[in-house]
Amino acid sequence: MRHPVAKISEIAQGTSKLVKVDDDKVLIFHLSDGVYATEARCTHLFRSMEKGKIVEDKCVQCPLHRARFDIRTGEVVEWANFPPGVQLLNAVRKEKALKTWPVEVEGNQIFVVA
Repeated sequence: MRHPVAKISEIAQGTSKLVKVDDDKVLIFHLSDGVYATEARCTHLFRSMEKGKIVEDKCVQCPLHRARFDIRTGEVVEWANFPPGVQLLNAVRKEKALKTWPVEVEGNQIFVVA
């Protein structure tokens, strides 16, 4: 099912917007090569990624422990690494990709397919 979630004009290139799709909180990213959708919680400790930093126009970095995920695929680029010592927790919290959804853009409208 296609869910209209935002207008492309509402999300400047290089930024994201938090939306809701069914029961999921989803981040919509507007990058130089397209629009993407990922889950809005880091898979490390499930903290919000809404204020996550977009790095190198392809990754989102969790503001808490600096885990980085490829926005296009959800794959882990770098697991949680801050502050020093968080690696001890990583023995229990194994790497896990972000969930992603297909996105379609028609005119100014962004749709998430869920």
